[in-house]
Amino acid sequence: MSDTAHGLGRHGFRNLKSVNWNLGAAALYEEAVRRGEGHVAKNGPLVVRTGIHTGRSAGDKFVVRDDSTESQVWWDNNKAMSPAQFDALYADMMAHAEGRELFAKDLFGGADLTHRISVRVVTEYAWHSLFVHQLLIRPTAEELKGFDPEFTIIDLPSFNADPARHGCVSQTVIAVNFAKKSDPDRRHLLRW
Repeated sequence: MSDTAHGLGRHGFRNLKSVNWNLGAAALYEEAVRRGEGHVAKNGPLVVRTGIHTGRSAGDKFVVRDDSTESQVWWDNNKAMSPAQFDALYADMMAHAEGRELFAKDLFGGADLTHRISVRVVTEYAWHSLFVHQLLIRPTAEELKGFDPEFTIIDLPSFNADPARHGCVSQTVIAVNFAKKSDPDRRHLLRW
């Protein structure tokens, strides 16, 4: 399915090889094995190697510091990134994504309907898509018809950030730009 069929074009993606939309657990499991992302262990669980990141990468998390976050974020405990650095990071990630096969999931965060948010998660690896498939709440077929994500999470682990250009501390970066929530393309970024 094309990058614009479900709105990935509005998020800045261009010239993708393909997009696997809202695959179920069995299909994602099979894709992860077919692509060599992991293997099947005794009794059936999928086993993957996470590489150098075995847990949260707390030192690599950033929030865009701007008028909307200045008084809302505890800056003593959060690292700041400028809007320009985020935009450069985002543009470079979109360029990196070109020609790739990606996985997209439309999901909900939060069981309480008063606080639930709609989330589109775009991943490079099938097993990452399988992880969020299990972690977040899957919409019904009816809810998917008019699904409009409030947040977009982009996961491209093969991308290496440039600390000098992107304002991060290593090649790994997790960045969020809350001001983009009101933009039509809703560019929020998370990179594991």
